Amino acid sequence: MNTGSTLRLLETFLIGILGGFLFHLANLPLPWVLGSLTFVMLWQGFTNRKAYWPSFVKNSGLIVLGMYFGMYFTLQTFSTIGPYFLSYIVLTVCLIGASIFISTVITRWINVDQITSVFGSIPGGLTEMVIASESLEARSSLVVIFQTVRLITVLFVVPTSIIFYFSQTDSPAVALSYSEGFVFAGWGYAWFVIPILAGLFFQNKIPAGIVIGPLAITALLNISVVELATVPPILLLLAQTVVGIGLGKNISFSDLRMGGKYSLIYFGVSICLILISFALGIVLAQFTSLDLATSILSFAPGGLIEMVLTASIVGADPAIVSAFQLVRILIIVMFVPPFLKWYFKKNVKQTAA
Repeated sequence: MNTGSTLRLLETFLIGILGGFLFHLANLPLPWVLGSLTFVMLWQGFTNRKAYWPSFVKNSGLIVLGMYFGMYFTLQTFSTIGPYFLSYIVLTVCLIGASIFISTVITRWINVDQITSVFGSIPGGLTEMVIASESLEARSSLVVIFQTVRLITVLFVVPTSIIFYFSQTDSPAVALSYSEGFVFAGWGYAWFVIPILAGLFFQNKIPAGIVIGPLAITALLNISVVELATVPPILLLLAQTVVGIGLGKNISFSDLRMGGKYSLIYFGVSICLILISFALGIVLAQFTSLDLATSILSFAPGGLIEMVLTASIVGADPAIVSAFQLVRILIIVMFVPPFLKWYFKKNVKQTAA
């Protein structure tokens, strides 16, 4: 890394830290993620300077957060989610079906084809959806824009609404603390080498492997006889910041302008999906022993990182939210693209016939 790259990296980091700090002072939700995301996005948009943020920096933050989430897992977590696993899958399929239905229906009134609309609305990974859409000759540039609109909408609407609602109720909400109960554990941190290596190994082998690998290995270590150390508070704060910067770097004003009037339409689609996910969460909470906050955050069509951090703030169960969000991500990334390919190819053949 040359001097120029180092200075650009430092510049990007300072912008992100400033955003996180100001969001923290303003007591806004997920300040170190959303604050750094917002400031880097705005800084790029108004200065026309491209942020420099290598993928390995963001990945290091994802690994740390994966380990942090894994430490919430206990044997009771697995026994708790077991009876609700099938119900959750059924309701998740309903959420995916609603996404496909809404994004297909709106194409009757706008100049966007069904394949592009569906891949632009489905609550899955942006990269995975773009790659899958290209194989069906969708307009991948619009898929990027619509997925970006969905990502921004979910990142800001879901944590804000959840934190606001549950802070007004009798829910045992707790603030995410960066110092409470922390004790430096010395050689106890050596155990974390294993989940770090797992993250690097699974990074390109499974969807979201850079998070899932450390989370799964840390969870296994946590339920074993191993005595894991606590993640240092400053490391947790930095991890959220570097992830937020990485997200903000990938959002550009030019992409949003390209979408034009359609961006507002897909903002509305995203709001509809958020409301549907909230409704499904309420249904799950009504028929199970899961609390309302945990159920809603388990269905929320957002990023795993943001939903689990929100769970830790409002007093929900981060381990259960992690487990169910992972299930949703794996279903969408592994099964939805092949299904959509089959579905649209079948429709093309029927139309031709």
